[in-house]
Amino acid sequence: MRSLKDFFIILLKGMGMGASDVVPGVSGGTIAFITGIYEELIHSIKSIDGEAFKLALKFKFKDFWKKINGNFLLAVFSGVLISIFSLAHVIEYLLTNYPVYIWSFFFGLIIASVVMIIKDIKKWNFGIVISLLIGFVLAFWITTISPAESSTSLLFVFLSGSIAICAMILPGISGSFILVLLGKYQFILAAVTEFKISVLAVFTAGAIVGLISFSNVLSWLLKKFRYQTIALLAGFMAGSLNKIWPWKETLETFIDRHGEIQPLIQRNILPSDTSFSSDFYPAIAIAVAGALVIFLIGRLASTTKN
Repeated sequence: MRSLKDFFIILLKGMGMGASDVVPGVSGGTIAFITGIYEELIHSIKSIDGEAFKLALKFKFKDFWKKINGNFLLAVFSGVLISIFSLAHVIEYLLTNYPVYIWSFFFGLIIASVVMIIKDIKKWNFGIVISLLIGFVLAFWITTISPAESSTSLLFVFLSGSIAICAMILPGISGSFILVLLGKYQFILAAVTEFKISVLAVFTAGAIVGLISFSNVLSWLLKKFRYQTIALLAGFMAGSLNKIWPWKETLETFIDRHGEIQPLIQRNILPSDTSFSSDFYPAIAIAVAGALVIFLIGRLASTTKN
């Protein structure tokens, strides 16, 4: 039986997910994995099925809430929303004014996360190694794709929502980056700004369907092929480091919904090739701090379990 303190900690973890979701390139699923709520989140979302809807339609709300692990989901998604509407502004400010430092922090955080996740694999075989490599290559390839021009049909909007929302529970690439690749980032932002109900409703429907469907797939994989799935996710996180490399040169930009210029296509460069070279040592220190945060979380989680 969880206490109020437990749910408050889960709320904080949800806030971490929400904060990462506004960072272009970092997934909320990454934070869920790091903080130890990933599998419970997957299984809880998976439980929102036909049986759960039948309970709701029969007004058996107590049974419905218990089946979907409602208190846990409420705490997580409350944290996500709180963060998006509050901490998101802080992170946006840091990304605008101190991009090298914020990317360095996430870079160190994810490297340490990969190490922690791989440590969870108790035995290795050829299949697990292949899963790790597939995850790495797939994520790395995704980060190199150029944004595409796409259809504005409602069917494609639905599919875009289904695909992008998967990033919320898949460690690695963020949903906003997936929308950029699909050519729907600015389109959806415009729909939000102009409050186009039809587009937002279809996108939300796609997101709900994608979230529930994908959680079922991940839940099954974790149950049947636990170590291979963990290796795949670890590889995916490692491959996404290409997107999070702190030192970048912007090749193309776009205008966001606030009329501000934002980077669209960037390439990684060495710090010695830029005016950021003076930030090299502070950035390294911040990356190490990010890694230490993860190792500390892992140590505390281990101590609590014991």
